[in-house]
Parts: sequence; structure tokens; C-alpha cells
Amino acid sequence: MYKYNDFDEAFIRARTAQFRKQVERRVAGNLTEEEFRPLRLMNGLYLQLHAYMLRVAIPYGTLNAGQMRQLAYIADKWDRGYGHFTTRQNIQYNWPKLTDVPDILDALADVEMHANQTSGNTIRNVTSDHFAGAAVDEIEDPRPVAELLRQWSTDHPEFQFLGRKFKIAVGASEHDRAVLKAHDLAVRIVKNEAGEVGYEILVGGGLGRTPMIGKVLHPFLPREDLLPYVEAVLTVYNTLGRRDNKYKARIKITVHENGIDEIRSLVDEQFALIRPTFSGYDQAFLEEIRAHFPAPAYVNAPLDAFETAYENDPVFRSWADTNLAEHKNPSYAIATISIKKHGDTPGDATSEQMRVMADLAEEFAHDELRISHEQNVILPHVHKSHLPAIHARLKAVGLATANIGLVSDIIACPGMDYCALATARSIPVAQQIALRFDELKLEHEIGELKIKISGCINACGHHHVGHIGILGLDRAGVENYQITLGGDGSENAAIGERAGPGFAYDEIVPAIERLVLGYLDLRESADETFLQAYRRLGAEPFKAVLYPEAKTKNAA
Repeated sequence: MYKYNDFDEAFIRARTAQFRKQVERRVAGNLTEEEFRPLRLMNGLYLQLHAYMLRVAIPYGTLNAGQMRQLAYIADKWDRGYGHFTTRQNIQYNWPKLTDVPDILDALADVEMHANQTSGNTIRNVTSDHFAGAAVDEIEDPRPVAELLRQWSTDHPEFQFLGRKFKIAVGASEHDRAVLKAHDLAVRIVKNEAGEVGYEILVGGGLGRTPMIGKVLHPFLPREDLLPYVEAVLTVYNTLGRRDNKYKARIKITVHENGIDEIRSLVDEQFALIRPTFSGYDQAFLEEIRAHFPAPAYVNAPLDAFETAYENDPVFRSWADTNLAEHKNPSYAIATISIKKHGDTPGDATSEQMRVMADLAEEFAHDELRISHEQNVILPHVHKSHLPAIHARLKAVGLATANIGLVSDIIACPGMDYCALATARSIPVAQQIALRFDELKLEHEIGELKIKISGCINACGHHHVGHIGILGLDRAGVENYQITLGGDGSENAAIGERAGPGFAYDEIVPAIERLVLGYLDLRESADETFLQAYRRLGAEPFKAVLYPEAKTKNAA
């Protein structure tokens, strides 16, 4: 993984020292909260319902063991002993004191981490495939390109005050695990018919109030043109994007209002101006970055321990069947650690759990961890002989839930329990759904099903691309939950369709149960997933089980 050089170190230390002075001025009353707000947001510090919240960047979701231990240390020393992993591969601390934040930033800098650009109308944390470097279907490891974009966008003088936040993701696989089509700009590493590697550029995706699927802006961009082309896109957006209405300020609206062809034409004009200013240093630097991402030094060992445990231990076998993915080295596996134990808050990990995951990464996984946008933690490189020992250690701290991709592996935003923007609770709804299906013992029979919950229209829980999406809203002071069906965040991305009238807080879990049990009756076979059945049958049969009273009324 990328290691800071002297410039990086000095830059982060200077930013932290600057923010320490700003906090001192705020505490002394020399800055009002309004004056302080843009300064704290530049350093990832929000003011939430109950306290400040610090959002720490985990670039493209990659951590080493030392960094994970430092996150645990921060949780214990300055927060309440836990952290919350988010859908942008960040971690949030919900209870820091303002006066402690500069010390937290110093502690982050000690392990080459920071909170810069995790907020504000700028280019946010660049995300990527959480299986990068290990996936069997990738063309190459996308993280060096993500790191190049991260460095280019950090403190970029032209793009610190955009019309709205701007999110970039990078992928390199046939199967999209980074929700590329829901980003303002996405870079997909592709090969053309001649076998040359280049970039497909997508633009104008996004969720929130007006969800849209990204469109192809350039089908195959040569490698050397990436940075000038992305800079041209940002320049066009910065010039053309609306600033009169924050709900219409994202680039998806700019693309929608002007059309993809007009945007492409304007980007091409800008690109022609910008391209000559790039001398090739960016490509030389990209090669330097690649050297930070070598393949692990794979070990050769017998697989007897894995095969024996898989044959004789049904609990291990269940975990292996759901939580392991194929690795490019056949003797290895990608192990996903579920941060979704039934009844727990999705994405929350205690400091003890963080330390155990750090130890496992160091002992068994080539000192690497990943945070997924689905709020789980990945050990990307594990020799299969080590999996029984890893499973036993995870089980001891409540991290061995065998539910990846199943009904209880729910993405949920913090909702009204923490977020000042939320209009409904998300966490209790996720907890109750997970507990209910654990009681029914149907989770594995149901199979792949992605439920995503947002506590407001901003859609931080990605509900629009959930197979079942749940959106919590405020209706005249009462929480109300809308259900959407058929959303998809994969390479076949789709925005879910609203099913019908919303449900009250005490009605939403029974409604989801009714919907899922109805799917079991509707599917053609046990192999047909919820999404496949929905695409085959359409919405009507699912609406009929979701709203049985309407069916009865129509029959009468």
C-alpha cells in the first residue's frame, strides 16, 4: 500500500497544526460557529444531533494492521470505544470533543491517515473495489489509479469550492463491486479489442434526492490522458454546474440538463486546452505508485486444515460458503468479516474487534485489510490453511456471522440516532429485520438479497440500489418508510421502483417479512434470486404480497 513521502508527511502535519489554531480560536470565542463551519468541514468534522462527528478517510478502503490498531486507540482514548464504517469506505467517530480533535488528527498522522476532504463541496475520498488486487476477474489492481486521483485531487486549488461534493470511484473488474454507476465520475479500467488497457469514463451517476445512473462519457481513454481528461470534466462542471439550488448542483443534474453529448463536446474542448500542460510526469509518478502495491509474497502450504474443517465443522462450512470469495491464487481466499451480527448496528466495530482484525491481518493476511462500501471488513489475501484459525478468533469476538450477501447483511446509514439531516431511524429498522430473519432461520434459504436503508432523502444508505430499498421520511411528524424494489448497484445498475404507499415504523418489519416470504413462493427455483425473480415477473406480484389489503379490496 502507498507509503507517505516527506512531502506527504509535512503536508498532513501542517494541516493539523493549522486546524489546532482554528479550534483554539473557536473555543476562545474569536470565531463564531458559522465562521468555524467551513474550516471544520475541510477537516472532516461535522456537528451532528448530539455531538461533533469526525469522519476519517480510508483511501480506497485499504488499511494495514498498524492503522487499524490506531483507529481502535482513538476509539478508546477520545470516543466511546467504537467506530462506524461507512458506505464511502471511511470510519466515523460519533462522540469526539472539539478540543480533542487536533490530537486525534495528530494520532492519525502518526500512521499516515487524515480526515481531509471527507466533507465539504470538494472531491471526496476516492473509493475502489474492496477485492482489488485479489479478485479473479480484474484486469489489474485499480488502487494505483485511485491513489493517483487521490493525490491529484488533494487540495487541488481549482476544485476546493465546487457547487457540491464530488465522488469518484475506480474499478477494474467485469463485476462491479464499487457501485461505479452511482458516482459523479467513475473510472473503469478496460481492455480494447487490441488488448490495450485504457479507461472507460462514466459521469453523472448519483443517488440522493434525484437518483441517476452514470452515462458513458468516453468509452476508451488512453492511459496517459486520464488526469487531463478528469480535470477537463471537473472544469466543465465547475463552470456549468448550478449554484442557485443545492438540490440541482450535482453533476448528474448538469449532465441531465445539458445532455451527455453537449457535456462530451465541452469536455473535449477543455481537454484540448489542458492536455498540453501535462508533461508526462503524472505517468512517471503513476509507475512510482504502482511499486507501492506489489502482489503479496504468497505462501505454499497444504490445504488439509481447511478441508478437514470444511468437512467436519458445519458452522465453519456455513461461514466459508457465505463469507469467502474466490482469490486469483487458488490456494488463497478473500475473507469478508461481517460487521452485521444479528441485532448489532451495521458497520459498528468495537476497539477490541478492531484489534482482533488487525492481529489477524498481521498474522495471516499479509498485513492488509479493506473496508467495503457495504460496511464490512475484508482480509483480501488469506491462505486457506489459515481460515479455521481465523474463523475461531472471529467467533470469540462476535465477528463470525455467516451472512455476507444475505438478508441481514444490511447497509444502513446512521439515521436519526445520530445524523442532523435524517428524518427517520435506520439503525433500529436494520436491527429488527436482521433479528426477525434470524428467528425464522430462513436466511440461507432466501439466498442473495441486498436490503439498504436510508434515514432521509440524501440516500447515504444507498437504498435506491438495494434489491429492496427502504427510505425513512417524516410525514407530519411521524416516521414513514417507503419501499423500493429492483434496485441494483452492480454492473447492471438500476434504480429501484417505489412499490406504493409507505409504512409506519411498527409496520415496516412485518412488511419486509411479507415481501420476502412472498418471494419464496414466487421464485421458480431455489437458485433464482430475489432480483432475478423481480426482473422476470415485474413489480405487480411483489406489490400484491406487500399490500394484501389492496388485493382484497380489488377482488371485492
